[in-house]
Amino acid sequence: MSDIEGLQSRIMAALDQIGQGIDGLDAGGGDIDTLRQELADEKLANAQLEERVKALKAKLAEAEAAGAKAGSADEERGAGLRKLDAELQALRLANKHLRENNAALREANAEGVAEPHLINKAMMAELEGLRAVRASDRAEMDAVLAELDALVASAGDGSKMEDV
Repeated sequence: MSDIEGLQSRIMAALDQIGQGIDGLDAGGGDIDTLRQELADEKLANAQLEERVKALKAKLAEAEAAGAKAGSADEERGAGLRKLDAELQALRLANKHLRENNAALREANAEGVAEPHLINKAMMAELEGLRAVRASDRAEMDAVLAELDALVASAGDGSKMEDV
């Protein structure tokens, strides 16, 4: 971009010099037609450079828009990863409760005291653990599908994968 601006400033300086040269010529000296042709050529080159600058600015705007779109995709992936992390934390907590309940159940069984309350508590903890495993599996699958969607979209296919 700075190269184009540099070229444009050089062209403008050349146009100024040519204009001064035309003004400085007296009626009988120099080839005015040649200078006018050079001036026209420089004006044409300047117009072409201005068009290139416009095209580069348009490309820059497109690149910035694509960057913004990629940023929103990164935010979506980040949200999916946060959801997956939350589900994994719930799974760890449910497994901790299950281990504690099973330890209490073993102690009660070793003492010969059968407590239906501990059995029910262990079964509830196991069910909670299974639900947490399913939720974490689902969150992980959603994260993988989101990555696949991003890969498919970046490959230029444009089609989105449907939710399972």
